[in-house]
Amino acid sequence: MMDPYAQLGLGRDASIDDIKRAYRKLVKEVHPDLNPGDPMAARRFEDLTVAYDTLVDPEKRKRWDAEAATRARFGKAMGGDDALSEFFRRTSKFTGGGQAPRPKRPGADTSHVLEVSLVEAAIGARKHVAMIDGRTVDLVIPPATEAGQTLRLKGRGAVGQNGGPSGDAYVTIKVIPHPQLNRAGNDITMTLPVTVAEATLGAAITVPTLTGPVTLKVPKGSNSDTILRLKGRGVPLAGEQASGDQLVILKVMLPPETDPTFMAFVEQWSKTSPYKVR
Repeated sequence: MMDPYAQLGLGRDASIDDIKRAYRKLVKEVHPDLNPGDPMAARRFEDLTVAYDTLVDPEKRKRWDAEAATRARFGKAMGGDDALSEFFRRTSKFTGGGQAPRPKRPGADTSHVLEVSLVEAAIGARKHVAMIDGRTVDLVIPPATEAGQTLRLKGRGAVGQNGGPSGDAYVTIKVIPHPQLNRAGNDITMTLPVTVAEATLGAAITVPTLTGPVTLKVPKGSNSDTILRLKGRGVPLAGEQASGDQLVILKVMLPPETDPTFMAFVEQWSKTSPYKVR
């Protein structure tokens, strides 16, 4: 195997981000999908992937660095790289000669993070995910997907070498918060501000849900913290499992304190209609 640092044009102090950037840039030029029937491009692609696989894995990189240091010391004692190559060439004559067949190497697994909306995670979606080599693949987000859940794309990781199988791609889901909706298990919750008139006299108010806006009826005489249930408007579940509900929590909002008309009304009303709340 050639020096992986040289393959990627990197120094030995390269960071993981440096390695990933160099690999993405170089591999786009020689990817087999962009160079069909070009054996040189295919070989270069294999070499770059092996180099990436070696350096991106901390243990493999550590072993390579240690082996390279050992070979450097050994080569110096033998009289340089030419002497070292000659030593291995002569040794091969006594161990069967010729070049041993290159072993099959499985491709490395890769890790990715995909941001989706709360709605997409809850009801499911189809998204595009960029792979480390520049490929874009489709990923089906199943309904009821949780934040932090990892989905597997079999065979979509780094390409295997010498006929070895490709690795898998593991995609971790990051859910972007919704401005109004929250998830609690399989239920959806939200806080709905209502005016004093709406809470007292009742009202029909449009509220958001996972599948679009619906009309919610606020009963007369509703208080803050009253919970209204939208049956089946929560997270959809497969099979015979019942879908979750959407729970709407009312929050009665007073008008601005500077409204003299409202303040005068309440003052007069409270004198004739007192009631206990504690």
